[in-house]
Amino acid sequence: MRTIGLIGGMSWESTAEYYRILNERTRERLGGLHSARCVLHSVDFAEIERFQAEGRWEEAGEVLAGAARSLAAAGADLLLICTNTMHKVADTVAAATPVPLLHIADATADAVRAAGLSRVGLLGTAFTMEQDFYRGRLAASGLDVLVPGAQARALVHRVIYEELCLGVVSEASRAAYRRVVDDLVARGAEGVILGCTEIELLLGPADSPVPLFPTARLHAEAAVEAALGTGSAR
Repeated sequence: MRTIGLIGGMSWESTAEYYRILNERTRERLGGLHSARCVLHSVDFAEIERFQAEGRWEEAGEVLAGAARSLAAAGADLLLICTNTMHKVADTVAAATPVPLLHIADATADAVRAAGLSRVGLLGTAFTMEQDFYRGRLAASGLDVLVPGAQARALVHRVIYEELCLGVVSEASRAAYRRVVDDLVARGAEGVILGCTEIELLLGPADSPVPLFPTARLHAEAAVEAALGTGSAR
C-alpha cells in the first residue's frame, strides 16, 4: 500500500473522520489487522479561516503548498486536501510537489455518475456553493449542479463555521438543513452533495429523500483505492 499524505486541520473534526474512514476502508479491503499507511500535516484552521474571510487565497495556498512539501518529504505517495473549500487553491498545492493530488470533486463526481445521476444539489461553504472552482469542476464532469437560494446559503455557511467546525451538532440545525435539502429536491435534484466535510457530522441518509454524497467519505475511500493501486490519483 502506498502512503497517503493528508493536509488536515480544516477543521480537525472532519480530519479525524478522514483518519477513521481511511483505516476502516483499508481493513475492509485487506482484512485482519491492516491499517492505512498515512502521514498528516495539520494546519491551524484559525489562520486559514482568516485568509478565507479576507480573500487572501494566495497566502492560504502557500500554507497548504508548504504542507504538501512536508508530506512529500515524509514519504507521501499521494496527497489529499481534507476539506472542500480549500480546493480553491488545489492548483497551487499540486504545483508544489510531483506527488499527485487526488481532488475531492473528482472523487465525488465519479460517485455521482456511478449512481446514474446527473442533476445534484450542492451544500457547502459560501465559497464552495457560489464560486466556480468547485461547481465548475463538477460541471466539467457532466453534472448539472443546483445550489440553495441566498438565505439558505447563508444559513448553511453559518452552521458550518459557527457550529460544526467547533464540534457542535444541533438538532435545530439538522432540521434546517433538511428543509434546504427538501427544497433542492423540489427543484429537481436527484441527489445532494455534502460539499463540506463537516456536514457529514450533521446529515445522514435518513435526513434526505434522495441519495446523499458525503465528500469526506468518498474522498478517503478513493484514496485507499488509489493507494492500493485499484483507483486513480488525479
